Amino acid sequence: MTSTATSRVVCPGSFDPITHGHLDIIGRATRMFDEVVVSIGANSTKPSQMFTVEERLAMITEVCARWPQVRAVSFTGLLVDHCAEIGALGVVKGLRSATDFDYELPMAHLNRQMSGLETILLPTAQEWSAVSSTMVREISRFGGDISALVPPTVAEQVTARVRVEGQR
Repeated sequence: MTSTATSRVVCPGSFDPITHGHLDIIGRATRMFDEVVVSIGANSTKPSQMFTVEERLAMITEVCARWPQVRAVSFTGLLVDHCAEIGALGVVKGLRSATDFDYELPMAHLNRQMSGLETILLPTAQEWSAVSSTMVREISRFGGDISALVPPTVAEQVTARVRVEGQR
């Protein structure tokens, strides 16, 4: 008997902006699951957002176009509710360090306790372990070169945004 069920997972985050580290996790998830939904929490409490949710969705869609099984969405509310609404069987998160593990593990336990939602924690490839959206924004704001940390189109958009912010 052949199963026609689709294995769908969510890669949640702020993606402000999306980095090569994010793409490493998304790409690896595409090799394990039929569909990967990159989900931006629209009710994020993270400070100093550089891009709107709509701008981030557009960037993600563009840089993930090489993977037809990836789509980008935004959501409000709890991640467990979002996953239930779209029929995701689990969450895939990247870990850069032990600090990330210490932050992600309690959330994974709570998500499972609340809804049975499973979380897969993937170690980020070593070359991206120091890369975060926050660091990309900071480096760019001080005139540093971010071209090795994000896709070219994202680097252009970050640089343009920093120029606009600097003119205010």
